[in-house]
Amino acid sequence: MRNNSDRQAWARERMLEKDIKPRGIKDEKVLEAMLKVPRHLFVAETQRMSAYEDHPLPIGEGQTISQPFIVALMTEALKLTGRETVLEIGTGSGYQTAILAELSARVYSIERIPSLTGRARKVLDSLGYKNVLVKLSDGTLGWEEYAPYDRILVTAGAPSVPEPLVDQLAPGGILVIPVGSNSLQELVRVTKSEDGSIREERMGSCVFVKLVGKHGWEVNC
Repeated sequence: MRNNSDRQAWARERMLEKDIKPRGIKDEKVLEAMLKVPRHLFVAETQRMSAYEDHPLPIGEGQTISQPFIVALMTEALKLTGRETVLEIGTGSGYQTAILAELSARVYSIERIPSLTGRARKVLDSLGYKNVLVKLSDGTLGWEEYAPYDRILVTAGAPSVPEPLVDQLAPGGILVIPVGSNSLQELVRVTKSEDGSIREERMGSCVFVKLVGKHGWEVNC
């Protein structure tokens, strides 16, 4: 009989083989990170039986933890090599933060909701991530203190790409963000060239909670 740790490891492996690899995720480092990070620890105990199913789960405050495939897709889109400094907008549960921490040199993550900020910090600390700094703030403003960033990942849907994030992206950097309406967005990869010009690639439809802030949606819209 498997113990709980073995069951969770088996569930992660099944998640990769059933829901992630068949849908085109090929980056071995991304797959290894998804296999390693214990997603069940980032959700409530009542949700843990569903932690490795390929759909979002509620984490409180009207927010969700993204489905595993979307986490893998957005992470792969960043083209991480392990040397990058990454800015994450929307810490949420901290699960995506942990995946980024496995694959980059340093992660700066911003969350606007105090209870989620505290909970994410606690889980990330318990797992021993030393290369992560979490801040309570308006993520649409970025984190100018540590800019520029090699990569920026936004985990909430925006009406447009926030200008401060583009400004804080390093030349040669990549920003991945869902852009669109309240109910449906398109995943966009923004690449900044060495001369500062911007190129956008559309990567398919997605649905995220709203990116709330000065350069996003208003709180009550």
